[in-house]
Amino acid sequence: MYDRQQLLSELVQAANTKIVLLVMDGVGDIPAENGKTPLQAARKPNLDRLAKESDLGQTIPVMHGITPGSGPGHLALFGYDPVKYQIGRGILEALGSDVPVGEKDVVARANFATIRENIVVDRRAGRPSTEESSKVVKKLAKAIQSIEDVKVSFYPGKEHRFVVKLTGEELDDRLSDADPQKEGKPFVYTQALAKEAEKTALIVNKLLDEIRRVLSDEPKMNCALMRGFSKYPKLPQFPEVYKLKAAAIATYPMYRGIAKLIGMQIVQTGNTVKEEFETLKQVWNDYDFFYVHVKKTDSYGEDGNYEGKVHVIEEVDEALPTLLELKPDVFVVTGDHSTPVALKAHSWHPVPLMIHSRYTRRGLSNAFDEFECARGSLGTIYAVDVMGLVLAHALRLEKFGA
Repeated sequence: MYDRQQLLSELVQAANTKIVLLVMDGVGDIPAENGKTPLQAARKPNLDRLAKESDLGQTIPVMHGITPGSGPGHLALFGYDPVKYQIGRGILEALGSDVPVGEKDVVARANFATIRENIVVDRRAGRPSTEESSKVVKKLAKAIQSIEDVKVSFYPGKEHRFVVKLTGEELDDRLSDADPQKEGKPFVYTQALAKEAEKTALIVNKLLDEIRRVLSDEPKMNCALMRGFSKYPKLPQFPEVYKLKAAAIATYPMYRGIAKLIGMQIVQTGNTVKEEFETLKQVWNDYDFFYVHVKKTDSYGEDGNYEGKVHVIEEVDEALPTLLELKPDVFVVTGDHSTPVALKAHSWHPVPLMIHSRYTRRGLSNAFDEFECARGSLGTIYAVDVMGLVLAHALRLEKFGA
């Protein structure tokens, strides 16, 4: 099969149009006991009004039935086949935290957790504040500088997350996650997935034991889980593939990391949706493509907090006029995956999608939610095909063939 991204790259043409991709992380859901998803329950007059003038549909991030991580979900939205480009979460977190990564480095996304009698009772250690967790990261950095001949570095992240970097000879990133993924399960060590990774697995497991020893007096942040071990990968660069000057506006390191990895410019912003939209307004004249990421829809989904997820959707809707008054030529609202409150985790469910431009088949939908999107004019498509639709609506694709 012909490579989608390569074909789009061959057809891309210059145009004086602006595109906004608003990713409400994990926004998709399933009905709660009240019969409504958070999107249906939220007061969102601006999103619903926009839906009446837009094409709606739903996306499959990877394949039907496959539950995606945030990395694959975002790569697909940016037009990168997530099966072809498999990237460890560690490199995304590292780049988003401005961690320098060289050829001799392996990085991992780590998070503080609470362990009792070798059972992980809280994978996020009660979601400590960034300030609290940064102090514990410093404690680790002071106590642990190396394991055998490998240098160990720690970098703070957001809330319970941080980055671990290993620097040494013959390190390999083909490792399983040292994370049971669910609470109530035993602590797990990493395993080498290739013979060349056996040394690295040994180092990581010794490091995990050292971290537990150093943190044994902490009430909640008393161990660390690690996943997404990765070296620095090489990907086609977004600005070159699509001929777009792209800006990324995101508060969390991982999402800045994935944008940086594909060549987007990172724009510093505040911590609220309103501040993100104000940042977009400030740099509006400097870019063609704007990726804006909202995290808390996913966070509240993972926490099983229905009302919290509803509130974030309403917060986005309330701030939306700041963005809409800029009159983007193409405005896309979607998610990178679904995070149903009932599951408290990512899921395989299709993701709501809305595309607004002068050229959409307006008048077919009444609101922006999972069920209106399932009935929408776009149907159910793979997320990797969204960029093709976006470029078409922005009049940035030439005709294919004679």
